[in-house]
Amino acid sequence: IMGYFGVSSSSKEYKYQDLANEGYKKNAIVYRCVNEISKGASAVEYNLKVQDEIIENHPLVNLLNRPNPLQSYTEFLQALFGFLLLSGNAYVLRGGTDIGKPRELHLLRPDRVVIKHGNSAIPIRYDYIINGRVVESYPVDPESGKSQLKHIKLWNPLDDFYGCSPLAAAAVEVDQHNLASMHNINLLNNGARPSGAVVFKPKDDAGMNVNLTESQRQQLLTDLNNRFSGTGNAGRPMLLEGDFDWKEMGLSPKDMDFLNLKHMAATDIAMCFGVPSQLVGVPDAQTYANVAEARLALYEETIIPHLRKIESDLNEWLVPMFGEGLEFSFDIDKIPALAERTRRTYENVNSAVAQGIMTRNEAREAIGLSPLEGADDLYISAALFP
Repeated sequence: IMGYFGVSSSSKEYKYQDLANEGYKKNAIVYRCVNEISKGASAVEYNLKVQDEIIENHPLVNLLNRPNPLQSYTEFLQALFGFLLLSGNAYVLRGGTDIGKPRELHLLRPDRVVIKHGNSAIPIRYDYIINGRVVESYPVDPESGKSQLKHIKLWNPLDDFYGCSPLAAAAVEVDQHNLASMHNINLLNNGARPSGAVVFKPKDDAGMNVNLTESQRQQLLTDLNNRFSGTGNAGRPMLLEGDFDWKEMGLSPKDMDFLNLKHMAATDIAMCFGVPSQLVGVPDAQTYANVAEARLALYEETIIPHLRKIESDLNEWLVPMFGEGLEFSFDIDKIPALAERTRRTYENVNSAVAQGIMTRNEAREAIGLSPLEGADDLYISAALFP
């Protein structure tokens, strides 16, 4: 049965071109998920600090604000997250060094970078390949692992060198969503006719039923598979010869519940990316009470962890080239979507002060305010006296 309907139980290796084309360019859910994460992350401001003091004028700030002549900070970060989410890998190249400090940052397409490695966990070099020709090679220090090229990757349980994309985990659901859409389109183009059965009903001279020979049966099945199977032939009418009859027995799109099938696939795709299904337009998604809570969950569970990873990689690879004591960090507290979390913190702190659990200075410290003189005493309501 699996062979007849074209279903295979074996796993498929998806290339970057397949993930980007069939996923991002041809699937609305993947497109929305990637943009929700990349645009949300690129809108977060950053700080450059030296011992908790924010520096506004610095060569590194100028470099991040304008990484290269073609991209701004927002465009650069959007592209970085796009590559990371679609392929599980992002490659950042330092260029135009000036007295040991890079003057430009460029992103390389993941499908053009090949990692050459030996027996060690540290790669030997990164080859940048276009049209089968190695354009440039970037060697890696065998001891420190440092290179002109920074490889940012998501964890892959089966590969020591390449990352695993969320889209690869959702590839089956993406195919299901795309095929359901294609089937409905072709069904409408062919008059929305459901499938049916071919009935062979001739009789011999004695009035007995005649069965198809094995060769005739194989020829009929081959003709059906070639001309009428697949999403491209959905609902296509049949031309029958001889003692054949056509009996409609297929299910209507409503009976097949394509709408629910697509919603289930969309929910699974969003789940792999870590995007609440409410934000991708799946109806009846009541995981969160409202959109504000869903967007808060998107930042806390998905975007902020990704930002922390990028922050850690830049502090390890790029920031030390501009001097000691520098620290790059994303300003999480200024994210508008986190206003819901701030409101809850204020409510909890206010309740703790009113119940005599915290002092006012302890409460001010919890919300990031400086202490006040005379606010270290604990006050309780008169109703709480024994």
